[in-house]
Amino acid sequence: MEGTTIHDNCTTLLGDVTFQFASLPTIDTSLYDLSSEEAAFFKAEIGIDDDEGLKRHILEVQAKAYKIAPYPCIHGFVFLRLNISSYPVYEHILKLGRERPDAVLLDLGCCFGVDGRKAAADGFPAKNIIASDIINEFLELGHELFRTTPTSYPGCLLPGDVFDPEFLSIAARQNNVSSVPAIDLSSLKSLNPLHGRISAISATRLFHLFTEDKQLHLARALAGLLSAQPGSVICGSQIGSLEKGMVSANISGSVHQLYAHSPKTWSSLWDGEVFEKGSVEVETELLEVMIHEVQFFMMRWSVVRL
Repeated sequence: MEGTTIHDNCTTLLGDVTFQFASLPTIDTSLYDLSSEEAAFFKAEIGIDDDEGLKRHILEVQAKAYKIAPYPCIHGFVFLRLNISSYPVYEHILKLGRERPDAVLLDLGCCFGVDGRKAAADGFPAKNIIASDIINEFLELGHELFRTTPTSYPGCLLPGDVFDPEFLSIAARQNNVSSVPAIDLSSLKSLNPLHGRISAISATRLFHLFTEDKQLHLARALAGLLSAQPGSVICGSQIGSLEKGMVSANISGSVHQLYAHSPKTWSSLWDGEVFEKGSVEVETELLEVMIHEVQFFMMRWSVVRL
C-alpha cells in the first residue's frame, strides 16, 4: 500500500482514501463476531480453547493495532475474516503448494497475515509464504496474535510500499516456463528479486484503495511477479460496481468515494491490457454483501495463466 498517514486530528490516509472523524471512534466490542469456521481456526492456531479467552486475546491485539493505525478494518474486526479460503481458486492454490517445487504464495496488503496462516494450516508450506503490508508493526502483531515466533512460524514477513519502485517495480511479464532456482525468502528486503517467481498472489480489499491509474499500475506490477508456468494465479476481492466509476461507500459511519471496476472492465484490464489477450483466464463474481448493516457490492476475482 501507499501513503499511509496518521494525523492527530483524527485524519487517516489509507492509500488514496482519507478517513476523517470529528473524534476517533472508540473500539466497539459488540462488532466482534466470528463464524464457526473462524472460531475453530483461531482456537486451533492460537491454542486457546474457550470463546471468552479467545475474545480477550484478540481484543488485546486489536487495541494495540488500533493505536498504531486506526483503520476501519481494525475497528470493525475485518482483519479476522478468512478471505482466501472463500475464493473458488483456493484449492488450486493449495495444490500448487503441494505439487509445484518451491511454489511461493504472496499475501499482499495482509494486515496481520491471517490468510497466509490459513493457507499454511491447510498445507501450503509456511516457509514459502510471504506476508506483506506497508505497516511493519501489523506484521509483528501477527506473531502476537498467533502466539508464534519466527522460529515456530517460518513464513516471511516483508514490509513495504507497493508503489515504491525500490520495493516493487514493474517488470516485463515472464514467458519462460522453465523452473528457476529457489530464493531464500528470509533474506528478502523487497519483492523485486521475485519477478517471475511467484506462483500465487492474494490481494484482498486492496485495489479499491487507489485511483484507476494506480490500480492499473499495481496490476502490472503484480503481473511482473507472477510465474509464467500455467496455473500461476493472482486473486482477490474488492469493492466492485455494475458499471465502472466512482462509488460511494459507507465505511465506519463515513461516506467515501472509491474507484470501482465492473466485472467486465476488470476482466478486460487483466486479459488484454496487463497480460496479452488470451494468455490468462479471468473469473469474476459480483456479490452483494452486508457488513455491520452496510450493503456493498464486493467483486471476487482470479486471474490464472494459461
